[in-house]
Amino acid sequence: MPSHLVASVIAAASDVALVVDEAGVIRDMAIGSPELAEDGAAEWLGRRWEETVLPDSRHKVAELLADPAPGPAGPWRQLNQKTARGEIPMRFLAVSAGPGRGTIAVGRDDRAAAALQQRLIQAQQAIERERLRARQTESRYRLLFGLSREPVLVLDASARTILEANPAAERLLGRSDLVGRQIASLVEPGDRETLLGFLGALGATDDAPPARVRIAGSNAEVRISGTLFRQGGTAYLLLRFGDVGSSEADLETVLERVPDPFVVTDGALRIVDANGAFLELVGHARREDVAGLPLARFVGRPGIDANVLASQLAEHGAVRNLATIVRPRFGEPVDVEISAVLVDEHRGKVGGFTLRPRITDRARITAEMASPRSVEELTELVGRMTLKDIVRESTDLIERLCIEAALKCADNNRASAAEILGLSRQGLYLKLHRHGLARDPDGEGPKS
Repeated sequence: MPSHLVASVIAAASDVALVVDEAGVIRDMAIGSPELAEDGAAEWLGRRWEETVLPDSRHKVAELLADPAPGPAGPWRQLNQKTARGEIPMRFLAVSAGPGRGTIAVGRDDRAAAALQQRLIQAQQAIERERLRARQTESRYRLLFGLSREPVLVLDASARTILEANPAAERLLGRSDLVGRQIASLVEPGDRETLLGFLGALGATDDAPPARVRIAGSNAEVRISGTLFRQGGTAYLLLRFGDVGSSEADLETVLERVPDPFVVTDGALRIVDANGAFLELVGHARREDVAGLPLARFVGRPGIDANVLASQLAEHGAVRNLATIVRPRFGEPVDVEISAVLVDEHRGKVGGFTLRPRITDRARITAEMASPRSVEELTELVGRMTLKDIVRESTDLIERLCIEAALKCADNNRASAAEILGLSRQGLYLKLHRHGLARDPDGEGPKS
């Protein structure tokens, strides 16, 4: 069978078949891949094979032609073929066509495999980067976990066994072999039910109250708080230990039970902690819902009170009875008075804010303004009312006083009073009704 017919048969089962003479020139070819035909592979015909490949593949072409395989079981070589659209990675097998008949080279387009290999390399690199990031994160976690002064344990939530313990916990509990032990074995027998009930509550709610237990052997009482978290489909418990005898723990308990809303912030007035009364006031159920949010998110008129509060704290370190509002999550704003203090601690500035409901009876305020005031008394309304309300109420007060004086001068005669004030009788009647002066104190209306 002629070599070009053999090449056509082979190309039907592969992507391309080349008939190469003994001088290395492509004398005939058959293309079985439409993609190669579109890429211009036909341009290889009549050229030396080594001229159709990139320089790094020319020695491979020479090796294939110098030692062609006697049959289809020979080695395949990776070549980078040149086309009008760019280079194409291909694999070739060179088979001898017989003495003096040259070589038949069978080629397969390797672009799909190359793309898959590239994606595999990219995926491996991404995995390595994530692995490195995870190792770095774990290193930082281990460092913080070990340096923390607060005793911390990590438990398996279902088995109640200790998985991790920092050095502070080992010092508090008096042993270094905590990993693998049951947490209940580390407290006095009489407190084990309390501890197990607390652990069960952590699994049911995010706001379980702390528990007080005694450490086995030393009988020292400690305060345990914790949280539940999940990782890799498994539930874990993070337990923290504190001294119940400390004033800090007692103060925290007292503030939680204070009926007035109380908030603790950092120096930037972002909420660090809040008691139950504040959470109820702003319409949130858990401390985690408000932690990290700016206090101005809930307290004060936007862009007004927050700036005043911050500047007063920065200048004086304290604020007393500042009239403002609280904007709850649901419902109408609530009028409150706020007292605050900002102190420097070793960890930075800490702010404490107490909020008390403020009675704002507009009728009472208007009645108070109905009597003459000095300038000092009028300025005391600043903070209790907006400037717009103060000006409006002041205008109403002056208008009322002028009408009363005119009626007194006119012996309660409306027509004369209207003339004194430069008003029409109808205009005076409207103002009398507006200010509640349509009838005199004795039950008789002003004279017409």
